[in-house]
Amino acid sequence: MNIGAVIQSFETSTSTNDLAKTFAEKGAEEGTVIMAEEQTRGRGTKGRRWESPRGKGLYASVILRPKQKDISLLPLMAGVACVDAIRGATGVEVMLKWPNDIVWRKKKLGGILSESGFLGEEVTYVILGLGLNVSQVRNDFFGELRRSATSLRLALGAEVDRAELERILWSALDRWYELFRQGKAEKIIRAYEAYLIIPIGKVVVVAREGAALSGAFLGIDPQGRLRLEKNGREMALSPAEIQGIEQDDF
Repeated sequence: MNIGAVIQSFETSTSTNDLAKTFAEKGAEEGTVIMAEEQTRGRGTKGRRWESPRGKGLYASVILRPKQKDISLLPLMAGVACVDAIRGATGVEVMLKWPNDIVWRKKKLGGILSESGFLGEEVTYVILGLGLNVSQVRNDFFGELRRSATSLRLALGAEVDRAELERILWSALDRWYELFRQGKAEKIIRAYEAYLIIPIGKVVVVAREGAALSGAFLGIDPQGRLRLEKNGREMALSPAEIQGIEQDDF
């Protein structure tokens, strides 16, 4: 396995995930990376738009073909790899916000979007979409994003060596994906929890359809779900159930 050994680069795309799906369905080998300088319809989870201006970010999708049926930890694995790579390449102490945000000082710096293809119940491919804000300055963000988003340039106070960041990122993804393939779910979960912006035991408020739910955060389960304790009872909540999660000092 060698993620990044094959890289297909494009000037523009609607979404690198869209391109990666096309390549995956045509038989592209596992580990192939699809990149674009800009996305015209970049997207995040729950149909949210991901702003992807030309030359300002890292927009990439990785084609995986896991043998395991349970692929729920792959987005978390990717989050750990991204944090490792960013810290290693820049020294910026980014963290994770469950389930798929990369943050710095509580502002969003990147995100992960995982999409899969199936043949019956068999997983034929997984696309891991990675979006990182790299070179934006404050005026590159508009409206609400100016308050809620940031970039590596803003965090570092200098331009980032994109080539070095990419090199370290593919290596980190390769290393963590190999652990996933070896069944080392516990190691992935512990690493993910160590990078979370919300500490274990913190009381959080979870927004769901209907009433909000508060409880003590217990960590992440093997299916990538949020573990919460309320009134002595433990529950596990999937990303699909949750509209947002906050803690008192966010």
